[in-house]
Amino acid sequence: MVAVGTIRVLIADDHAILRSGVRRLLDTQEDIEVVGEAESGADAVMQVAETQPDVVLLDISMPDESGVKTIGKIRDASADSRVIILTMHDDQAYLRSALASGAAGYMVKTGEDTELLQAIRAVHRGRSYIDVSLEDATLQDVLAKRFAREDKGRTGDHLSARERQVLELVAYGHTHKEIAERLDVSVKSVETYRARVADKLGLRSRSELVRYALDHGMLEPGRVPTA
Repeated sequence: MVAVGTIRVLIADDHAILRSGVRRLLDTQEDIEVVGEAESGADAVMQVAETQPDVVLLDISMPDESGVKTIGKIRDASADSRVIILTMHDDQAYLRSALASGAAGYMVKTGEDTELLQAIRAVHRGRSYIDVSLEDATLQDVLAKRFAREDKGRTGDHLSARERQVLELVAYGHTHKEIAERLDVSVKSVETYRARVADKLGLRSRSELVRYALDHGMLEPGRVPTA
C-alpha cells in the first residue's frame, strides 16, 4: 500500500542503465514511489495516462520524438502530472523551450543525486526547479509569463517580470537600496514596484511576501535571485 503523501514518479528515458540508476536512487526514499519506466515518448504518454503519476522524469532526447513535444502530450494525458526534464543538454535554448512547453523543472544529468531529489519534491509541491548551472536573468521573462498565466487562473494576480524580480529580492531580505543597486534603478522605483506587488497580491508585510515567494518556488534551494 502506498503511504499518504507519497510522490508517484514515472521515469522516461531510452537508456535502461540510467533508468535503473535513477530507480535505485528513488527506491531509497520513503516518500517516493516509482510507478513505471518508459523508453520512448509514446510509451511515456501511454503510461502517464494509465498511472497518473505526480512527477514525470523525462529525457529531452527520445528515439521517437523530442521530450519537448512529449511534454504537451503528457499534460493532456494527465493534467496533474508535472514534468522534470532530465537531460545531458546544458543549453539555454533547450531549457527555455522546455519551460515554454510546460515543464516544471529542468535538471542536467551531471547534477548531484540530492539535487534531483530536491527537484522532485519541489515540483510536487507546485514549484519550479531549474538546475542552478543554467539559471540566468534571461529566464526570468519565461518564468514570469508562466507564473502570471497560472496565477491569473487561480487568483487573478498578474505580476510583471520586474515586479517578480523585486518580490524575489525582497523575500531574500534585500533592502530597497540593495535592490535598486542590483537592478540599476532608483530606490523610488523599487518602492513603486513593491507597492504594485502588494496591491496585486493583497500582501503587505515582508513575512506575507516571503510566504508567497516560497509557495511559488522563488526561494527554492538550488536557485539564486538574478537581476
